Amino acid sequence: MNSKSDFPCGRIQRRQMLADCGMGFTGLALSALLQRDATANGTAAAETAATETASGKLLASGIAPKAKSVIWFFMNGGTSHLESFDYKPEINRHAGKTIDESPFGSAILDSEFYRKNVRDFGGKPRGLMSQLYPLQVGFSRRGQSGLHVSDWWPHVGDCIDDISVIRSMWTTDNDHAAQLQFHTGRHIFDGFYPSIGSWVHYGLGTLNENLPQFVVMGPPPGDCCGGTGAHDGSYLGPEHAGVRMTLDPRNPLPFGTPGNGVGLNERRDQLALLSDLNQMTAVQYPDDSNLQARIKAYELAFRMQMSVPDLVNLQQEPQHIQTLYGLDQPATQAMGRQSLTARRLVESGVRFVQIYDGGGGGGGWDAHAKLRENHSTNCGRVDKPIAGLLKDLKQRGLLDETLVVWATEFGRTPGAEKSDGRDHHPYGFSVWMAGGGLKGGIAHGATDEIGFHAVENRHYVTDIHATILHQLGLDPRRLDVAGQKRLEIDYGSPIHDVIA
Repeated sequence: MNSKSDFPCGRIQRRQMLADCGMGFTGLALSALLQRDATANGTAAAETAATETASGKLLASGIAPKAKSVIWFFMNGGTSHLESFDYKPEINRHAGKTIDESPFGSAILDSEFYRKNVRDFGGKPRGLMSQLYPLQVGFSRRGQSGLHVSDWWPHVGDCIDDISVIRSMWTTDNDHAAQLQFHTGRHIFDGFYPSIGSWVHYGLGTLNENLPQFVVMGPPPGDCCGGTGAHDGSYLGPEHAGVRMTLDPRNPLPFGTPGNGVGLNERRDQLALLSDLNQMTAVQYPDDSNLQARIKAYELAFRMQMSVPDLVNLQQEPQHIQTLYGLDQPATQAMGRQSLTARRLVESGVRFVQIYDGGGGGGGWDAHAKLRENHSTNCGRVDKPIAGLLKDLKQRGLLDETLVVWATEFGRTPGAEKSDGRDHHPYGFSVWMAGGGLKGGIAHGATDEIGFHAVENRHYVTDIHATILHQLGLDPRRLDVAGQKRLEIDYGSPIHDVIA
């Protein structure tokens, strides 16, 4: 068998078997390295040239990138826009009335948007929840911009002059698979498609070869809601999927290391043995570029295993920084650790950091009942850490090159469910973005008087994707893969009104 031959019937080489089975280097982390540094067909030099050519085609013509990295916060379960960033006092004025009894009934129910595009996951439309439920928290004007922000978000409110709030989002899934839809742009009925983090990875790669290129923290959606598909590469390949990271410095990449039972010296010896075996074979097949790439990949894997634990060791941070993120308080500690780690990751060159809050089959922010208790508790957990990240990035001069996104799968109904909650609401809701060359202290788009329909500057979820890619210098319409047809809605349009 010569150096260009494929191995038939699924057979693998001894060195690959020893590595993948005996050394424990399975999972996405190594897959990314192998895919990047080796090629199944052709030489490494040819692959490098092809990659450079492909990258050039992905860049948006005439657009200078404003951002280098993205930190993406996603609130699983559905945060109420009405108790966060979209103040609607008319709900209080007409609380207890049905939508029909209010002055807005005809405009809401006869709207061209009502039921339009909604694809009912459960097979039938969700109820209207017509009795208006009063706002469960007060609002205050914040910052020099004077934007209204819920009193449950005091720390983020302190940063509002650095934030673009987009109040006119809509989506088509009225159940929790909307979590998948926000990340991929497609309804779960359509299947699984590449996530926004994977597209960024595909277009730009990493700024640091010693680290994963696309990192995921926090509990992802449950299997009902898209699961790991929300950070998967789909047809782009597993090398473009997010790498799950824990915040345990002893084992932050559980699927990319041999395990806690293998010490540093033993791990180094294993890799040395593997390198010797590969080098012996390299003498026999000196022109095998795949083999040379594999040797390089294992060297990179070891460096990654050494560098990641240091990044998640937050005790290296001064006490005032730990306090800024809320690491000194039990309620804010979990999100604080994730947010501070996210800063350290982008500071070290990671392109895309995805942080889930909530997780499971809905859960999290899914306040069908006891909304006041649910949202006040959840806001108390995440408000200070997220604001701490914004303030820390800004004081370090990193906010200009880091795009921070706060999003959720849909909003919640103006009407009451179970007397003290709100149901899922895909017709109009809010997200916000900060840094990365965007304007601050502005609200873009609007819902109607009671927050039901997005009526001004409406944006489907892929418009957020397109805005991110634009700020990174990528053209979403050039992110095409042969044999994979994309729909017009997949591309989205950058929201130019929020771009500085």
